[in-house]
Amino acid sequence: MKMTVPKTLAFCYLSLLWQRETITLSDLLRFVEEDHIPYINTFQHFPEEMKLYGRDKGIFTIESWPDYEDIYKKIIEVAIFLDLPRFPDITEDCYLHPNILCMKYLMEVNLPDEMHNFTCQVVKMTGIGEVDFLTFDPIAKKAKTVKYDVQAVAIIVVVLKLLFLLDDNLEWSLSNLAENHNEKNKEDKPWFDFRKWYQVMKKTVDEKNKKWEQARAKYLWKSEKPLYHSSIDKSVVYKRREMVVNLQKQFSTLVDSTPLIEKKGPSSFQFTWTEEDPDRTCFHGHSLQGILKKKGQSLTTKNSLYWLSTQKFCKSYCKHVTTYEESNFSLSYQFILNLFSFLLRIKTSFLHEEVSLIEKRLFKAKYGKTKKKSSRSKKARRY
Repeated sequence: MKMTVPKTLAFCYLSLLWQRETITLSDLLRFVEEDHIPYINTFQHFPEEMKLYGRDKGIFTIESWPDYEDIYKKIIEVAIFLDLPRFPDITEDCYLHPNILCMKYLMEVNLPDEMHNFTCQVVKMTGIGEVDFLTFDPIAKKAKTVKYDVQAVAIIVVVLKLLFLLDDNLEWSLSNLAENHNEKNKEDKPWFDFRKWYQVMKKTVDEKNKKWEQARAKYLWKSEKPLYHSSIDKSVVYKRREMVVNLQKQFSTLVDSTPLIEKKGPSSFQFTWTEEDPDRTCFHGHSLQGILKKKGQSLTTKNSLYWLSTQKFCKSYCKHVTTYEESNFSLSYQFILNLFSFLLRIKTSFLHEEVSLIEKRLFKAKYGKTKKKSSRSKKARRY
């Protein structure tokens, strides 16, 4: 197996996972995009004595950003190739445990702190918080590492469906109740208003997405220190590069006269929310009382319905276990998936698949019934 720049990135993540560092794969890939980690034109950082010619040029010429799914597969490939032993245990006090990551992402997307109790219950009921499930073991028969960040946000999506159903109906009815209560009881702890949260998050994400797209469009793919096939081509390449740089400077002064903003240091948080910010409501301290009801001595959700993201899983030899077509799902569900997909820089179909897999664990009985029904219908057809 020949080493490449994407595989080097996969190797870096393996070392972080081994040390159980407080960084996820999506964070690592975002740091690459934000230019905190050399990836595009890495050869610019090499010392002068390292001369790159011919074939080496192909290795270090990267013309696309790293893709989550691709790097994830390479992580497993590299670990198996190196014959690495079982990694250190991912326990409850580890950053990569779903209970801790769920709290982190709940804070980031401005959802109430009280939702953490529900995410912890889902983790417990599905068994995805167990050490053996979370710990990466490359020498196991079916070597696979958990997509810790994707799994955590998928749990939050499931909890949102349990609380609000996300059918473009119930969530808005509950929002009306919360809005009326908050107007009449301004001194009390406010009830969580899904509609108001949606409006705040949509505006924030749209602004962030616009900046991200602009940054991508302005990114200079050509390096300041160009590669050349041989020492003869060196002078020609440098002259061309000098001409391109001059044209880019002239063009940038015509298009955008705003001064360059100093690059911020890397952070695992893309969104921050405070009570002191008057322009953006912080929902962390809001209550879920409006969507809960008393049942004996305990509280349960007012919503007793649930719809499965995937009714039937693919059993063929294709690469996916389910499919995602936006038109088949509610607008609320689409928004939630798009929000978290942007946060992790992954495809919505990738997150939808993870949501479906958690639901499969959570609602074993429902999936068992569908299996029995399908087997009965097959028997009936035979007879």
